Amino acid sequence: MDSRRGVSREELKQGAVVLLAVLLVLGLVSAWSVLIPGVMNWDNMVVAVIGSLRLTGPVAAAFAAWVAARRRRAGRLRALTTWQALRPPLAILMVVVGSFAATMTVLTVRALLTGEDNGPLPGGVALGAAGLSLYVVAGWVVGWLAPVAVAPLVAGFGTYALFTWVAGGAPWADRLAPAVREPYDALRMLPAAALTDQALWLVGITAAILLGWAAFITRQALALAAAMVALLAAGTGVARLLSEPQEVAASENLAYTCQEWPIVVCVHPGMRGGLGELGGTFTTIAARLAGTPAAFNRVEQRSRSETDKTGKGVVPIYVDDLDPGYADRAASEFVEGLARPCPGSPADGYRAIVVAWLRDEPLPSGPLPEHRRAATWFAHLTETQRRDWLRMFYTDFATCRLQSGFFGGEVIGRNAGGGAGGEVGREAPAAPRYPVNPPFEHETPAPPAVRSPSASAGQIPGETAGRTPGVH
Repeated sequence: MDSRRGVSREELKQGAVVLLAVLLVLGLVSAWSVLIPGVMNWDNMVVAVIGSLRLTGPVAAAFAAWVAARRRRAGRLRALTTWQALRPPLAILMVVVGSFAATMTVLTVRALLTGEDNGPLPGGVALGAAGLSLYVVAGWVVGWLAPVAVAPLVAGFGTYALFTWVAGGAPWADRLAPAVREPYDALRMLPAAALTDQALWLVGITAAILLGWAAFITRQALALAAAMVALLAAGTGVARLLSEPQEVAASENLAYTCQEWPIVVCVHPGMRGGLGELGGTFTTIAARLAGTPAAFNRVEQRSRSETDKTGKGVVPIYVDDLDPGYADRAASEFVEGLARPCPGSPADGYRAIVVAWLRDEPLPSGPLPEHRRAATWFAHLTETQRRDWLRMFYTDFATCRLQSGFFGGEVIGRNAGGGAGGEVGREAPAAPRYPVNPPFEHETPAPPAVRSPSASAGQIPGETAGRTPGVH
């Protein structure tokens, strides 16, 4: 039909159906991409739906701009009442918010099927609907002010660029955008009050823009007065929003889901599906670190942005998602933090041997011959002997002072007594070896064990000679 006639009722209905289907598919796909893998809780779901606005919003803005530009090009300059002016954009808003509600319904059903109770935060749902409405109104105004063929593209790409830039800007500015800051963290969420205030701001500014446009084209004072009231509501939302803390640590008042045996492992309730694998992985590490300064009996999932120290015997872990390998990633990050790295020094090769054992990985051969000999020697120890060895030499492991003498070789640069106060770089007499010398097939039976550099004469790790073997 001739574009000068605007958009017919049939065209509008067909376009609304297509828009509803497109927004529903885009909303589900983009929300699924934002959902933290393996995590199912209401907060995560609300954040995902809000995150989907980055795709669905520009599409809705482009459609609104297309309708507005067609109506403007029709040249209908007759006097309009406020309701006649508002009816088309409100019809588009109903379709768009309907698609948002459909997306929310699908995710809600998924949450209910996984056993989630309670329900999503009302403020979060309102924030998503209000943010999508802002996209529509912005697109409508762009299409009306610039009734050209490229208006939908300008509205779509323009709103995408604008709100993405605002969301990634200063901490105070990102609250004004219909989005949430990335990366999404199950343990770092916006407080409920902030969600409500952000929704109030978005509803207020959307209504102010739409009513202001209606007042401009109808010259109705009542529409202008309503726009001022909406602007006042938006200002109230901003004032309240900027006075709220940006985010709170969920772990501060979170009712953890825990597995109590053989060690206590606690995670976000939405990640309870990972308890079994995390428990098995960290139980092995806890057994190997028993008796060392790093011994622990409780593991708690924490947010990476938290700086609070944990109590004695409590280990903070960082589980960003439940993608395959999540337990190994958390364990590797924890173990790597036990000992400071020492790149470029021989001690780094010995450190890698201990780290690999703690991570339950194959022992590395290392870049030097002495590293390969140490790995072979350490591999022939029993599990109990390795744990005794770590209790004896934990301080050297943690401070990057491991030497070949700790793996059946000679200790250079330490006093014969094994104290830490020896002069580094000064050759000392050959130090006694670790009291376990595993037999190799090509060797004769192992010689009698002698004392370790840090053990009392004749003392074998694991035995008590006046005291329990301590940290070297």
